[in-house]
Formats: sequence, structure tokens, C-alpha cells
Amino acid sequence: MSRFVLNRRHQNMRAGVLIGLLCTAVSLATARAQGAANEETLIPDFSSNGVGWIAQGVNFQSPASGPHQVTNDPAHPFRPPGRGEAPTWRIADLNNPILQAWAREELKRNNDRILAGGTGYTRQVSCWPMGVPAFLLYPAQPVYIVQAPKEVLLIAQMNDEVRHVYLNVPHSEIVKPSWYGESVGHYEGDTLIVDTIAISEKTLVDNFATPHTGGLHTVERYRMSDDRMRLEVQLHVDDPGAFTTSWDAIQRYRRSEPKVAEPPKRADDFLSAAGNAGPMLESSCAENPHGLFDAPGTLPIPSAGRPDF
Repeated sequence: MSRFVLNRRHQNMRAGVLIGLLCTAVSLATARAQGAANEETLIPDFSSNGVGWIAQGVNFQSPASGPHQVTNDPAHPFRPPGRGEAPTWRIADLNNPILQAWAREELKRNNDRILAGGTGYTRQVSCWPMGVPAFLLYPAQPVYIVQAPKEVLLIAQMNDEVRHVYLNVPHSEIVKPSWYGESVGHYEGDTLIVDTIAISEKTLVDNFATPHTGGLHTVERYRMSDDRMRLEVQLHVDDPGAFTTSWDAIQRYRRSEPKVAEPPKRADDFLSAAGNAGPMLESSCAENPHGLFDAPGTLPIPSAGRPDF
């Protein structure tokens, strides 16, 4: 029953997303037409021609200097699959000074479990939302950015996960925590700035399973390279309950446009097709034939206890 509810729910959500895409595309065209008459209103174009953005990696990259995200323990190198050598799980570096004592202990328990023979699957393989800032770590499949005068949608093709960024408004006085929190944003020249609070403590900060508290506050700065072929997101994280100081990280994406990538060689080769961005592919995680839902160490697929309609 819950699987049926999830499928119906996914269909309804996807229909809403597609309708939203059409509406916001019209709104964006209107905004650009207005911008043509007034140069000061022009905004960076992250989205036209069905452009998608594919993450450069499944871990954050460190800034040139200063406090940074949790990285891999040098004594246990991380080797992802598909590179011609035996893959390994991520083992967090517990010596990172940003960690409060309880957060370090949480990571140590996770490390010990993996080193004892356990698995280190990430939340997304079990269809759980990644949260913020881990939304930036969705692998392989594109992220789409839909821009309108009052709202920006950040859509991960993987399971059609959607973040809403409300433009030029303050945060609500009272915000109920949710998977992706409450995001407000604005443009500064060629950069989209996204400020997010009220992120559910059920989520993790990254793929190392770094925990956080209800006080997690993130700021993301989205900017394209001058040739518009790369997108960089500069991330700033603050959570005094989990970290001794605020810290920074980076994620980079490559541009992927319709008909630029080669089509998949087989109709069922979903991972290959994922790189051929535009139009957005349907990606229902719970129906993914490549899933690891029953593998040791994975969470159960989220299911609804009762229907919403």
C-alpha cells in the first residue's frame, strides 16, 4: 500500500514540477524582456536551452585556505568505484578542528562500523532526501536551475528532488524544519546567493555522515565561469552546536546541454542516459533497477503511512 502511495505521490509531484517549469520559463522570458530594456535588471542565465549541471564530485572540495569541510582520513584513502581499482568507503578525518566533541564521536562511531566490515552507503541510495548542503553532492545526474522573478527552483534529476528559493524576501519569523529547510535568495551581479535555515536534523551535512544541529545555517553562492561551461558554488556553513567555527567548501559542475552528450547505447542504460541532459528524465528512486535498497547498511526506503489525498 505504501509503495502505491509513493508512486502516486511521485506522479503528482512530477506533474507539479513540470507545470512549474512551464510557468517559470514564461516568467523568466518576461523577466529577460524587461531586463533588455533596463540593463540593471539583467540576471545570470543558468537555465536556458534546457541546460543541466553535473557535479564534479561526490565530496566537497576545499577552499584555498581557512577552515574547511570534513575530508577523508589520509590513512584510509577513498577510492570510488569505476576507476580500475578496488573501491573503498569514506573514512572521515577526525582530526579536523571544526568538529565539536559530540560530532567527532558520531563520525568515529561511523568510521569504526565501516572499518569493522560495515558499509558506507549514502542516504540517496535509499531514496532519502540529501538535505542542505548535501544537495550539492547528488552524483552523476544533472541539477537543473529554473529562474523566475520571485523564485528559483533547484531540481536534482535524481528522484526529482526540488528546492525552492524565494527571492528578495526575508526568512519567515517561525520556520518548521524540513528536508531542505527554508531558502531565500537574491542576485548580486552575476551571482545567485542562497541563504538556508531550518534544515531537518534527520539529514547529514555530507557523504561522510557529518551530523548537524537545528542551528545549521548555510549560504551558497552560484556563479558561472566566464565561458559559461562551468558552474561553481561557494558554500559557507555555520552551526555552533556542531562545529567550533564556521567553515567553507566548494562544489563545481560541468555544463550539459541537450543533444551534446552521446545517447545511451542501450535503452536500459540509465546511468549513461543521465549525462544527456535535457529534457529532464523521469527518475523515480524507488523504481530504480540499479538500486541497493536491501544492501547491508542502507536505510529502508521511506514510505507513507497513509495517503495524502
